[in-house]
Amino acid sequence: MPWKSDADKNADDAPEETTAAETTAAETADKSPGSGATTPGKGRPTPKRRDAERKRAPMTAPPATRAEARARKKSLRASMTKAERKEVSAERKRVRLDQREKMMSGDEKYMVARDRGPVRKMARDIVDSRRNFAGLFLPFAIFLLVVLMVPNLAVIGNLVLLVFVLFVIIDSLYLGRMVNRRVRERYPETSDTGFRLGWYSFTRAMQLRMMRAPRPQYKPGDKV
Repeated sequence: MPWKSDADKNADDAPEETTAAETTAAETADKSPGSGATTPGKGRPTPKRRDAERKRAPMTAPPATRAEARARKKSLRASMTKAERKEVSAERKRVRLDQREKMMSGDEKYMVARDRGPVRKMARDIVDSRRNFAGLFLPFAIFLLVVLMVPNLAVIGNLVLLVFVLFVIIDSLYLGRMVNRRVRERYPETSDTGFRLGWYSFTRAMQLRMMRAPRPQYKPGDKV
């Protein structure tokens, strides 16, 4: 109105501004999480408190001694439940069996150092591709022990044992020389030859075929 002063006009406009502010605050309250409105999910389960604390824990230095390693292992087992310990034990067993199976199949990543390399693989293949007298030593020795228990056959048993040992020595020397010769032909630059390679071949030949590790990949009579 023309007769109203400026102060009266400001007083009349104030309620409208207050009403607008209250409306904005109400809309914000309706959108807040506690207002009962549905919020989108995270798409993953909420982690356990123990797991979250382990992830937040700082990386520790590796143990310096075996005693420290055992102490850490004991402390870790104490912080786990029985179900968690069984789960960890089952997982370790599964990993060990998986690694052994890969080693037996010929994966060099899981072999010991003395079995790695193409030279050692070739030596194993040559041993596995032939019938060796040394491989018969263990079953023959068991049979001979039974024979020696009979007094009348003891002398004959000793003679048979000496002859068999002589054949084992001759066959093993021939095996070692053959393995070294063929390895030098295929790998002339290798230094893994001589007595070490011959002894490696002999120790494998002494084992029963079913007990050899890695598992034989050649049958007797196969060409290497």
